[in-house]
Amino acid sequence: MASRAEPEDAGGRRDWRDVARDAADLALLGILLTLAAAPLLTAATAAGTASAAVHDWTRTGSWPSARATLRRFGRSVLPGVPVSLLALVVAGLLAADLAALATGRVPGGPPALVVTALVAAGLAGYAGLVVVEVGGNGGGRWRAAARSAARACLDAPTRWAALSGVAALAGLLAVLVTPVAVPILAGYTVAALHAVAARRSASAGPAGRRTAPAHPELP
Repeated sequence: MASRAEPEDAGGRRDWRDVARDAADLALLGILLTLAAAPLLTAATAAGTASAAVHDWTRTGSWPSARATLRRFGRSVLPGVPVSLLALVVAGLLAADLAALATGRVPGGPPALVVTALVAAGLAGYAGLVVVEVGGNGGGRWRAAARSAARACLDAPTRWAALSGVAALAGLLAVLVTPVAVPILAGYTVAALHAVAARRSASAGPAGRRTAPAHPELP
């Protein structure tokens, strides 16, 4: 993957080649994320490692080396297994509930369907912020990331809503686009979650300055 830390043109702007390179990098990230998550039990580890890579990219302008990424992935596999199981169970239950409500197999009708969809979007937004937070701490400290994300959601409900919107849009696009494009969408979604979280954090800082939290790298 290429580096963003290169000289810009005289006007301080990035040209179309920079944008195309970034798009290609994020597409590759999404493909690698999907391949790493294919066993399902490694889904959380893959998401955390991809988030850590995006965290480095947005802060330094350069992607981490393949060796560093593989090291992060390897030491995060075991901590990620229970997170993957929990995410799969919750996602499966919500999907089954939404399908049952949409087809009329359970009572409640449109109001219950809307409420359930909002709950699902809220949980997806929270999960998205957890992924952002775990990317900031090296990709494997899920419990600390979950606590930090919960506090952030309560302190800044608008950021939670924005992240929920990103997650809902990503889910809708995943249904609408051709299946071969879904892995590419995964990389863009991780980057979008980081961008929205950083923007909302910046707007909450004093005098509009960016106030990104410091996340120590795993030893």
